[in-house]
Amino acid sequence: MPTPTPPADPLVLLPGSGCTAALWSRLALPDGAITPALEEPSLDAEVDRLLDLLPPRFALAGLSLGAIVAMALVRRAPERVSRLCLMSTNPYAPVPAQHEAWAAQREVLATGSARDLQTLLLPVLLSPDRSGLVPLVLGMADELGAPTFADQLRLQDTRVDERPGLAQVRCPTLVLAARDDRLCPVERHEEIARLVPGGRLVVLEDCAHLSPLEQPERVGALLRDWLGGALPDGC
Repeated sequence: MPTPTPPADPLVLLPGSGCTAALWSRLALPDGAITPALEEPSLDAEVDRLLDLLPPRFALAGLSLGAIVAMALVRRAPERVSRLCLMSTNPYAPVPAQHEAWAAQREVLATGSARDLQTLLLPVLLSPDRSGLVPLVLGMADELGAPTFADQLRLQDTRVDERPGLAQVRCPTLVLAARDDRLCPVERHEEIARLVPGGRLVVLEDCAHLSPLEQPERVGALLRDWLGGALPDGC
């Protein structure tokens, strides 16, 4: 495996809901990547915290809720982001059914554990034949804990329609979709890539929502190309 070339700007990786920095553990990426947790109960508060925490300029990648925060961050502070990668995500504002689902999930956390909720979500997080990844995914929930998981679900409630902001993005942008993602279908990513000027879409075959775990070699190679200044051919 080739040794990754360090990017000119630090790499920031934002994980999805219920996930920790272990989401990126199977990727061969440059040393020194910054992997903050998502821990605030609202989108604005999370973006404020990250803008205070992160370097003056950075390459930014996020998955699912992490990508939603990334879209808000680049909307709020475009001068801080030199490159953008959005994975397995949704630029739309929540619908009533989603608010109801997140409230029900918070009830699970109120009476049980983060592992209990993550276990219920496994069918939409992983492909059926990726059972070997289950301990890692459940371990992320254990590490995160129920209070922080609940705050991430509250953050979901405060999401907004990020599509108008995507049309204003001016940094090189890679959009990664997973063909078998039941949470964030390919069509959402096609729309993101159309909205971002010069946005490049890649669809990962035989892959569900947690693509960095299911397809680490492919995702790692795409991210290394993106960091090195080359956007891969789209599909």
